[in-house]
Amino acid sequence: MKVPFLDLNAHHQPIREQLDAAIRDVIDASAFAGGPFVAAFERDFARYCGSSQAIGVGSGTDALWLSLLALNIGPGDEVITAPSTFMATAEAISYCGARPKFVDIDEQTYTLDPGLLERAITPRTKAIIPVHLFGQCADMEPILEIAAGRGIPVVEDACQAHGALYKGRKAGSMGTTGCFSFYPGKNLGALGEAGAVTTDAAELAAQIRVLRDHGQHKKYHHSKVGWNGRMDGIQGAVLGVKLKHLDVGNARRHAHALLYDQLLGGLEEVITPSEAPHNRHVYHVYAVRVKDRDQVLQAMSDRGISCAIHYPIPVHLQEAYRFLGYEQGSFPVAERCAEEFLSLPMFPELTSEQIHAVADALKSCLSARKPCASCVK
Repeated sequence: MKVPFLDLNAHHQPIREQLDAAIRDVIDASAFAGGPFVAAFERDFARYCGSSQAIGVGSGTDALWLSLLALNIGPGDEVITAPSTFMATAEAISYCGARPKFVDIDEQTYTLDPGLLERAITPRTKAIIPVHLFGQCADMEPILEIAAGRGIPVVEDACQAHGALYKGRKAGSMGTTGCFSFYPGKNLGALGEAGAVTTDAAELAAQIRVLRDHGQHKKYHHSKVGWNGRMDGIQGAVLGVKLKHLDVGNARRHAHALLYDQLLGGLEEVITPSEAPHNRHVYHVYAVRVKDRDQVLQAMSDRGISCAIHYPIPVHLQEAYRFLGYEQGSFPVAERCAEEFLSLPMFPELTSEQIHAVADALKSCLSARKPCASCVK
């Protein structure tokens, strides 16, 4: 059986009429850049996240970058984050003129290890960005406590964690801001690029709204040097439709993960994802860890199972960040995980039959690697 890594057609088909109607409404209203459809989604998404404000922007990268700009992060500043993340987390720091500083991850949750955070803080530390990787929240309570004691804002990178819970609180509702990506493959995905910032700070929200619209506080009156970071109307309307289905999709992902856990849990060669007791993981990615990962990836492909890798090179070892001076071994947990992560198919419309096929294929791949016991002398 062939199993895709992601099937957006299967995801969109049941709600296609709703999506088509939403797009027609935007066309009829000619409300393409910002406007009422974006504003309606902002209200709904803020309510969903448990925040007082949501600001629609052009991407998750915009959400991170504009959050930092609104917090006056700039040249000479340091921003602490985790090396296990998509490049955008560090890029947003760099494009403020600040310097990324990394803290290794916890080997159970793959998120920033709070026990290593305090020693990384210097007088130049002006923000902390915990990354809710793969759909699981970082351990926010100690992070927020350490940050509050130093007067440092916390920007949640919730780009992979729409609807995830930490001790009953939604991702994006705990930090100074929460940053979301609505890239099409996300748990809440647009039909193109889009993002949002959530916050309870009205003044900060107002600054981000100005920054996303060329620094305008009203048309042709530019109080800041801003950027074109608006969400477009079609994405706002589409996201308004898809938000209504997010919890159902997340529940299905969670059920799929439990089935994967059951089918793979007894394999010594596989480390399955760990959900912290205080978390509700939404499994944007179901990443197992295996040795000889690249060989297993190819073997799975040969069996018709499409897998992926998130992320094979930690940010601190990327060519773009060589100037920071980090070397192999700087963050051993992140580096070890990067060599072993294998992302299995995960989307709400996966069937039990497909999940069994993935698990059987993985077992077969791993079994094929083992030497014959009778041949070993």
